[in-house]
Amino acid sequence: MSPTQRTPRTPEFIPRALDLSSLVRRKTHFLFGPRQTGKSFLIRYQLQGTRVYNLLDTATFLALSQNPGRLGEEIGPHDKLVAIDEIQRLPILLNEVHLLIEERGVRFLLTGSSARKLRRGGVNLLGGRARTMYMHPLTTAELGERFDLSRALHRGLLPSIYFSDDPEADLAAYAGTYLHDEIVAEGATRNIPAFSRFLKVAALCSGTMINFTNIANDAQVPRTTVHEYFEILRDTLLLHELPAWRKSVKRKPIRTSKYYFFDVGVVRHLQGRTLAPRTREFGEAFETFIMHELVSWRDYRSGDALSYWRSASGYEVDFILGDHTAVEVKAKENVSPDDLKSLRAIAEENKVRRCICVSLEPRTRRVGGITVLPYREFLEKLWSGQYK
Repeated sequence: MSPTQRTPRTPEFIPRALDLSSLVRRKTHFLFGPRQTGKSFLIRYQLQGTRVYNLLDTATFLALSQNPGRLGEEIGPHDKLVAIDEIQRLPILLNEVHLLIEERGVRFLLTGSSARKLRRGGVNLLGGRARTMYMHPLTTAELGERFDLSRALHRGLLPSIYFSDDPEADLAAYAGTYLHDEIVAEGATRNIPAFSRFLKVAALCSGTMINFTNIANDAQVPRTTVHEYFEILRDTLLLHELPAWRKSVKRKPIRTSKYYFFDVGVVRHLQGRTLAPRTREFGEAFETFIMHELVSWRDYRSGDALSYWRSASGYEVDFILGDHTAVEVKAKENVSPDDLKSLRAIAEENKVRRCICVSLEPRTRRVGGITVLPYREFLEKLWSGQYK
């Protein structure tokens, strides 16, 4: 950390949706999530008494990198569960983990803020002996009464920044830390100025179908490099891909994926935007926030696929949950009939069971076969398991 960077204030403990003890009760798990989503914090609260190796600690990293076998020497017969934080920093350690699982029955929680090194170079991924989970920024279900929409859209939902006394400084530090630690340290690219230009252009395209040629021109990098850079964003968990839903019959579907940044505050900072109600920028931020809630719900609760639908004739529905629920997002206090035309179009396909417009309206109402819902009511129903 440079002398000018601030250390974000540690927030009060917020109970999280993930229960680590039940997660690793029978099986070793990889737990991936971007920096500062709270993985280390959660280990300290939920797995007290567990042996923990934090590979961000220089002494720990050096000792195990020089002698990976030291892991087995230090783990005793009573250590049935061991946590290794930031495992991507030392992938060779997975050979020792594999051995300890096989020979001693030790279970591991292996956390990481990047999957890049673990997906490349033939790294031992434990041969099916581990499952993978993902951790995300805070959700409305976790925050409860502490949730505030305006705060979430401006600051994002990373715990230390949501509760920060200087969120803009912490968002700037986060972006700098990401560039240094995840990009430079991993050797993902040597051209940091080009990647920085790309990152801002990609942020401005969040939530849209990507035109790689246009992004290459705007970022002043080759088109092939843009593809490589998007791969870096996916591998370092800063980007979610939303595939196209292709099951419509009456209207030909578009097949191009959309991409959303993982946190509404981080992407707003990268875009250099301020938000005001009833603006396009506010609507895009609100949609990114709903995307975050849906991704978290998928990974923590449902396992349902997430997609979006766009027809060749121009109809578009923001989200399809599994194959059962179509969701259009409108940051409006008064949704008009014209706002519901894409939901009416997908309803005519007779492929989904319900069509919902998530909005800023104060009360629920029905328009034909479409339900217009206040966003808080939608999220309460989502997390309580009513959409299946």
